[in-house]
Amino acid sequence: MLLALVLFLSLQDPVEHTKDSLESVKAAMAKKDAVLVDVREQREWDDGHIDGALFVPLSWLREESKGDKFAERLGEKIPSKKILYIHCRSGGRALTAAGLLRKLGYDARPLKAGYEELRKAGFTPAK
Repeated sequence: MLLALVLFLSLQDPVEHTKDSLESVKAAMAKKDAVLVDVREQREWDDGHIDGALFVPLSWLREESKGDKFAERLGEKIPSKKILYIHCRSGGRALTAAGLLRKLGYDARPLKAGYEELRKAGFTPAK
């Protein structure tokens, strides 16, 4: 049994930060092919977020993923047919969130760039 588990885990797709440039992220968003998903927590979101980003905190994703209506609840928050660029403060939570979303078939691409880096790269903060 342990050997089967080790083999299964070794075959899993490891989640890594996307290689997509921030310019290509902006372009995909401008064409409406992608959305930005902010997985930071409420206080961080309230302190500032990118205009047009969707707010789906990692804590909510983790909690909801334990329930049997996770896919349905998630479908109410994010589109299923678009690229999801996931961001947090520094990239760590984005990896975790992308892993949860990929299990449900989403094209979730975690960004290494966090909120401040996105702002510096020209993403517009919400007012």
